[in-house]
Amino acid sequence: MPASDEALLFDVMREAGALGLELSRKKNLEHWTKPDGSHVTEGDLAINALFERRLRAARPGDGWLSEETPDDAPARMAHERLWIIDPIDGTRAFLEGRDEWCVAAALAVGGQPVLAAVHAPRHREFFTATRGAGAALNGERLVIADRASLEGAHIAGNRKALAGLAHLGIAADPSGSLPLQLRLAHVAAGRLDGAVSIGKRNDWDLAAGELLVTEAGGRVSDTSGEAYIYNRTHPWQQGLVAAGAKRHAALIEALNSQRTP
Repeated sequence: MPASDEALLFDVMREAGALGLELSRKKNLEHWTKPDGSHVTEGDLAINALFERRLRAARPGDGWLSEETPDDAPARMAHERLWIIDPIDGTRAFLEGRDEWCVAAALAVGGQPVLAAVHAPRHREFFTATRGAGAALNGERLVIADRASLEGAHIAGNRKALAGLAHLGIAADPSGSLPLQLRLAHVAAGRLDGAVSIGKRNDWDLAAGELLVTEAGGRVSDTSGEAYIYNRTHPWQQGLVAAGAKRHAALIEALNSQRTP
């Protein structure tokens, strides 16, 4: 009998994490610079090849979007089901031998994530989420504690977004070294009270973490408060706001007030 989507994804994610961990210890790791200035390593490519070999081969009728696979938008948009893969989120940390990197993958159906996993092997942390069944860390259920006030809230994000919230008394965390998927996982786990980012953010940096947050009781949107829709022509979203539902509303209000003449 074919494996369920959940069993298949979680099995491949564990294998991908183990491969990443092995390669992260390699001396003289091969790496290149992409045209956009970002880094890619042999680890990114090896994990992407693993996903192609195991996950894509097992679900040949599904769409595919991965950071390390050339995107064929018309082909993927023809599918109701889409796998969204980030072989390594936090490639610079991976290359420099630091701990803050992860493997992330999600299954979206009808433009919405329904299954997700974020694996941080160096920390032995395996985050999972299934639509309607909750989010978990190493099997333990995650539930976001929420407040309406932003005062003292531990909010991670890029400096531009955080600067506009400073007057509200937040505990700003300019987490430049923490990749987006781990920021979202940390929101789901209650280590952060929220995450914000201004500018275009790629779908593979968001989809898995979005489901972790929403299944833990929070909300994720673009900076206008609009919900994400995946599997569109462009594989990116306009910014990020993630937090418990009350804090999310407060963050959206604060960000929107800055755009009011």
